Amino acid sequence: MRGKTLLAPSLLSADLMNMQSSILSLEGEHDWLHVDVMDGGFVPNITFGPGFVGALRGAFPDEVLDVHLMIEQPSRMVDAFITAGADYLTVHAEADHHVHRTLSRIRENERKAGVSINPGTSEEIIRPLLPFVDMVLVMSVNPGFGGQTFIGTMMEKVTALARWRAALGLSFLIEIDGGVGRQNAAMAARGGCDVLVMGSAVFGTPDPASTLREIRNIVEEADERA
Repeated sequence: MRGKTLLAPSLLSADLMNMQSSILSLEGEHDWLHVDVMDGGFVPNITFGPGFVGALRGAFPDEVLDVHLMIEQPSRMVDAFITAGADYLTVHAEADHHVHRTLSRIRENERKAGVSINPGTSEEIIRPLLPFVDMVLVMSVNPGFGGQTFIGTMMEKVTALARWRAALGLSFLIEIDGGVGRQNAAMAARGGCDVLVMGSAVFGTPDPASTLREIRNIVEEADERA
């Protein structure tokens, strides 16, 4: 049986003027904090940088910071985010000409390395990288903005990744991001996702902690059946 499904609220959907209060509103019902870093080049939006991750690490030293670099040439910035205190650093296969080198750099610095693919990118592209990653992030929306609709066919990628993981005897996590919430959390967990990133589905509700507890119950039932 798989381990429990982890819940990672995305701070992209938190109250940016009251970030600390937004995190506290989770009441510890989450597992990780997901930080979407965007550069206005790889995706049409600009969000957080190393300074923000460093501030999070200072204010919440025990949190697992799951940092998703949606930026061009991420190799230029991985050292800054490592220094800032990221636990997981995920880079896009589409954005890095030497992604194996970048993943190795992350792991050499004793951080967890992840690779991500957009909806239009085949999972076959990253198959040779699977022995060198701690996590694969499947984008179930086109990255850049929160609140988008889940693209259901992306679960086919999750199925393939889970099959390859078992065949190769690997242990990387499979994370999914985009349009995940109450309505599809169980399907994602049963389909093989280990980490569910959720933004507006959590922070867009009146009581984020209660929402997380509800989703936790949903995915625990799915985990028992997996």
